[in-house]
Amino acid sequence: MANIYDIRRYGKFAFLIASAAVAAVFLYFSNSLVNDLSAQERERMEIWADATKQIVASADQGNDIDFLLRIIERNTTIPVLLTDDSMHILQFRNFKLPEAAPESSFALSPRNEAYLNAKLRSLANSPNVIEIEIAPGVSQYLYYEDSTLLKSLSIYPYVLLLVMLAFIAVVYFAVLSTKKAEQNKVWVGLSKETAHQLGTPISSLMAWMELLPEMGVDRETLAEMNKDVNRLSTIASRFSKIGSAPRMEHSDLNAIVGGAVDYMTTRISPRIRLSHTLPDHEIPVMASAPLLEWVVENLVKNAVDAMEGSGSITVSLTADDDGRMAFVEVSDTGKGIARKNFKTVFNPGFTTKSRGWGLGLTLAKRIVEQYHGGRIYVLRSTPGMGSTFRIDMPMV
Repeated sequence: MANIYDIRRYGKFAFLIASAAVAAVFLYFSNSLVNDLSAQERERMEIWADATKQIVASADQGNDIDFLLRIIERNTTIPVLLTDDSMHILQFRNFKLPEAAPESSFALSPRNEAYLNAKLRSLANSPNVIEIEIAPGVSQYLYYEDSTLLKSLSIYPYVLLLVMLAFIAVVYFAVLSTKKAEQNKVWVGLSKETAHQLGTPISSLMAWMELLPEMGVDRETLAEMNKDVNRLSTIASRFSKIGSAPRMEHSDLNAIVGGAVDYMTTRISPRIRLSHTLPDHEIPVMASAPLLEWVVENLVKNAVDAMEGSGSITVSLTADDDGRMAFVEVSDTGKGIARKNFKTVFNPGFTTKSRGWGLGLTLAKRIVEQYHGGRIYVLRSTPGMGSTFRIDMPMV
């Protein structure tokens, strides 16, 4: 059965596919409209060319050309250039010239003439050219640009799509921010309630710890039990303070990692070998030692659960050569993680265990990244062979 994150992932894919389909349909109909308008402008220019041809013929025969001139003059939107065989401009209409001038090729200023010649060169390589045969062996050529309306319609769909994408992005991030705020509120409330519920049994355990020496329990056992009770009390205290920034102090990451490994060594199955590789010098960091120690413990516990009874866990701590970053790696020989879940494992509620809330790695990520400015992630993992989690911590 698919979990909530698989369903959410499939929902995102479905939304993207639906959005792409809507955009494709929108672009198809918009392009169809543009093509229809382009064809209509072509027809108008062909009529314009025929009128020009008839004007030349009628002038030779002395016929009335008023109607033909009205056809020419009605074109107030499509920029046109009329040239002879030698590409000399005979007439132009509807061009926005750099300098004011009458609609004639005569008495053009050098700047206007250069502008029209540049337009002519660009139109010469376009399909917007109509040959007008004036007489046998004599032709004129009509060059025309797309009207302002057609140009606007050509880019309008893409502008609208950009606006839609911007709107969707704003809505998405607004919803995401609201969702994260709600998750944080629920998380803080759950944590404080958990700490409250743990308070009474922890107080009872502490009271019993004071009575155990009188009952003949040996000191070594008492010492280990006391460690666990104190650790439980520390965890409850951490949970009660979630939602407020922890106190950061100059700490030795080497001591923090070593303390977590030492604590876990006596609390896991003897069939699981827990080893660590630590440097012989201090790794200075600004940190809340109890919180970082809990993160390492949580990674080790997850590694133990992933091995289902036997295997090995290795915890290592290294630093880069320039002393800027330290790296904690926890590797196991467990069942591994599918690549598609490398990021999902840190989502609240995600778990592969039959028991558990799936909150440990979520809290670990919050502690490392939000409180300590570091990064925690799955470095590598192979299903059936094991995983390696890595923490990047800035040094001071």
